[in-house]
Amino acid sequence: MLAGIVNYLYQFFDSFTFLILSVSGLAIIFGMMGIINLAHGEFIMLGAYAFTILAKASVPLFLASVLGAIFVGLFGYLVDKLVISRLYGRPLDSVVATWGISLLLRQGILIILGPSLPGLTTPLGTFSIGGSTYSVYRMMLTIIAILILMGVYILFHHTQFGLHSRATMQEHTIAQALGINTKRMYSITFMLGSALAGLCGALYAPTMTITPTMGQAFQNDSFVTVIVGGSDPLIGMALSGGVLGIVQSALSLMFGTFYGKMGLLVVAIIVIRVLPNGFSGLAEKYLVNRRR
Repeated sequence: MLAGIVNYLYQFFDSFTFLILSVSGLAIIFGMMGIINLAHGEFIMLGAYAFTILAKASVPLFLASVLGAIFVGLFGYLVDKLVISRLYGRPLDSVVATWGISLLLRQGILIILGPSLPGLTTPLGTFSIGGSTYSVYRMMLTIIAILILMGVYILFHHTQFGLHSRATMQEHTIAQALGINTKRMYSITFMLGSALAGLCGALYAPTMTITPTMGQAFQNDSFVTVIVGGSDPLIGMALSGGVLGIVQSALSLMFGTFYGKMGLLVVAIIVIRVLPNGFSGLAEKYLVNRRR
């Protein structure tokens, strides 16, 4: 009985962590900026490659993760200046542009570094409960995911940067009239979202095969999670990550990974149909009614 409960909790935290880490960068870029970044998976892939190359050069794993995130953040800043800055307010055009960027990144890495990169062994070892073995590193990723959730929420809701960023995304013209450098806010926000995508890739690099197409494993789930989250991406990604994590982990444990993925998509369709504003819209409605 205890072993079964522990196994389910482990599966839930593993699914929740995967969804939160993969969606955190997209929630900022797509949820706040309205840019449909189809290169999100490739940004995650770049983070994994940067981390692996640095780790194989004997850079400590924590530092390699940070440097990988910084590298992808700076790359995202460059992409914003060269391409994305010309597409603000043009979501359909951003789809075409970022799709092209994703193809360039994927094929560029394939040509330069080959079809795969020798990976690393998962650090920190394992522990056993009731005859089942669990990864310590994956449990650490859950703690990191929760810290990222808290950090992003505090940054965007309790700092001057967050206030200016949200004002820019919601009322661009008024924010500019009040003296906010809106172009800089867009660039910094896109860079931050890119850095979080790179951090996701760096954190998962020791657990996966490093290939140019590895980002696709993250991209589909991250788009589903951020859309189900609704209009407030920061609150929505926590709620949608939790609900979808419960569904995916339960179905995966009972029927297998394929049914876990299918269940996630079915629940996403139902939520979008029943709650057009997503989980964050439901949360906002609850808070308004409670204040009344």
